[in-house]
Amino acid sequence: MRKYNVVGVMSGTSMDGLDIAHVTLEELSEGKWNYSINAATTITYGEKWRLRLSKLRHQNSLVFHKTDRFYGQFIGEGIQSFLTENDLKADLIASHGHTVFHQPENNLTVQIGDGNSIYAFTGIPTVTNFRALDVILGGEGAPLVGVADQMLFGEYDMCLNLGGFANISADINGSRVAYDVGPCNIVLNRIAREFDQEFDKDGEIAERGLVDYDLLEELNCVEYYSYEPPKSLGREWISTHFWDRVRSSEASKEDKMKTLVDHIAQQIGQSIDDLSSGDSSGKKVYITGGGAFNKALISHIRSHTDAEVIVPDDIMVDYKEALAFALLGILRVQNKVNVFNVATGATKSSVSGSLYGDFSKLFY
Repeated sequence: MRKYNVVGVMSGTSMDGLDIAHVTLEELSEGKWNYSINAATTITYGEKWRLRLSKLRHQNSLVFHKTDRFYGQFIGEGIQSFLTENDLKADLIASHGHTVFHQPENNLTVQIGDGNSIYAFTGIPTVTNFRALDVILGGEGAPLVGVADQMLFGEYDMCLNLGGFANISADINGSRVAYDVGPCNIVLNRIAREFDQEFDKDGEIAERGLVDYDLLEELNCVEYYSYEPPKSLGREWISTHFWDRVRSSEASKEDKMKTLVDHIAQQIGQSIDDLSSGDSSGKKVYITGGGAFNKALISHIRSHTDAEVIVPDDIMVDYKEALAFALLGILRVQNKVNVFNVATGATKSSVSGSLYGDFSKLFY
């Protein structure tokens, strides 16, 4: 089987930065892949980009399209510098982009990072726009990494990503189920910034606080948690359905952080139990994403589940999603299904992603 060298690119809702990973993928058999991460980096957003991305959904169409174009250039230049510095070449770029709108109830999801610009600045065939087709087909458009979880990490019962939102996937009766559990770093980082920190390193702020049980009960009553999957969340939901409950609480900032950590862990523990038919003992849960570095959060998750919680090495914690989108990109250009409707609720599974550049010499 052929090996593919792919650059996977991910920008999450927590806006930490642009994750870039150069990976080698080899198909061992149908639906089974081997992988290696050869090099990886995160380009931290400066204050200008962070502000531009956070305010973009409120801007006019001209500003939006210019930002889409310039962000694509930013990605392309970042990839080119990364490849040059590491003396690497790539067959393909697979870029998730940065989500500005995610409203599947309105058949809408928008990720910026213009594929034409990425291709123009790298000369490497590029795949972007992985979510839109699924949403048009009536799906949630998220989470999409369940396909990669099944093909790359099938030895684990569940994969949990602790990014801006916590999402989980599991094999249930031969089908990969995946959904957003609830908010994670997107709310924890907001509290951390009140302490002039970008994030709560090792959960130190949370450990100084106490659980406020009135706030905890209020958060646990959020209606979203009663919905059956498939389901997903976007940044807009935080503003309309979640953050006011935190803001109106009279708890101290430390207590709010502690309460949010316990709330997130409770919802994750409940999801693990739900996916285990009520008995998670003996199950293995593979945890990645920035929240996996939060010792307080991991400790609370362990206290709310009987499953074995596995946190891999730092490279995998940081770059698993970039790896996942690299695989989704390969599947797209192979014209193979890369979005499972059982996970998203779409009317059918799909081969999703927009193509930019010349693919004729690579995959056909």
